[in-house]
Amino acid sequence: MIFQVNLQAGKPVYLQLADQIRYAAASGRLRPGDPLPALRPLSEELRINRNTIAKAYAELESQGLIETIQGKGFFIKKSESPFSEKVREQLLVAEIDEAVVTALHLGVKREMFLGLVHERLDHFCRELEKSGN
Repeated sequence: MIFQVNLQAGKPVYLQLADQIRYAAASGRLRPGDPLPALRPLSEELRINRNTIAKAYAELESQGLIETIQGKGFFIKKSESPFSEKVREQLLVAEIDEAVVTALHLGVKREMFLGLVHERLDHFCRELEKSGN
């Protein structure tokens, strides 16, 4: 698994890394039970502080996407969400709001935005079907 971070981006590095892991899990590139890179080697590869990676992993663990197994490392968990439906909705609304604000700033029309949402949802559903999740 190859991760990339942009130190010049406006988004914190730990969130960039967490987003990439979420994307890989959603697309089926990472499956339940798959290991994530250990902190030290990944920090050396990306040339970032390993505490930054630990923060990304902690974020993902708090969201129920990954789990830590003592002495073995970090792994993708099964996709059952530990969050209640209300909390899942709140998290999703925050992400949707961010996408809507970005679309408005870019001048994207409603029809195009909704078309892109449908297209991306279809894409991820196809990827999950291919991966057997």
